[in-house]
Amino acid sequence: MNELTTRVISGIAMVVVALMAAVLGGYYFAFLVAAAATGMFYEWMRIVRGWGLHWSVGGFFYCLLPALALLWIRDRSGDQGLSLLLWVFVVTWSTDIGAYFAGRRFGKRKLAPTISPGKTVEGLWGGMAAAALLGAAWVLSTDLNWALLPLAPLFAVAAQAGDLFESKMKRMAGIKDSGSWLPGHGGLLDRLDGLVPVAVLTVAAQAAGLA
Repeated sequence: MNELTTRVISGIAMVVVALMAAVLGGYYFAFLVAAAATGMFYEWMRIVRGWGLHWSVGGFFYCLLPALALLWIRDRSGDQGLSLLLWVFVVTWSTDIGAYFAGRRFGKRKLAPTISPGKTVEGLWGGMAAAALLGAAWVLSTDLNWALLPLAPLFAVAAQAGDLFESKMKRMAGIKDSGSWLPGHGGLLDRLDGLVPVAVLTVAAQAAGLA
C-alpha cells in the first residue's frame, strides 16, 4: 500500500469518527475532543522537552483553547451549533486537501522553504480556493450567516499558518512527525494543527456576530 493510499484511508476513518461524534454531540463529542486535546498536549510536551516552562504553559493553552472552542460551537450555538461545527471541519479539511493536491500538481514557488520545504504558494492558493468553494457550499445549503462566506479563505490562511507553526516547532526539535498514532499522517498535532486557529477564530467571529 503506497503512502497516498494509506493517507486517504486513514483520513477517511478520522473524518467518519469526527462526524459521528459531532452528530451525536454531548458526551460523545466531549470525549473525542478531550482525548484529542490530551494527545496533542502529550505530543507537545515531547517536542518542547527542555525548552523552558513558558513552552509548557503555552502548549497547555494551545491545546485547551481550541478544545473549548469546539465544545462551545457544538453545544452553545443554539440550533445551528452542528452546522457551524461542520463548517469548521469543512474549511479545515478542504484547506488541507486543496493545498495538498494543488501543491503536488502546480507547486513551484516555495511558501516557507526554511520551515516546510514541501509547501508551496500554489498549494496555499489551492487550499484557499477549496475552503472558499466548499465552505460557501455548506453555508448556502444551511441557515448559517452569509458573513462566513468571506471568512472561509481567510481562515484557510490561518489553518496554513497553524501548519507552518507546528512545522517550525518540529524543525527546532529535529523531528519529522509529532507522533505515529495516525498512519500516513503522523501525530495528532500534525493532523490538527490547522483546526486549532480555525476553531478559535470561529468562536471570535461568533462573538462578533459574524457566525
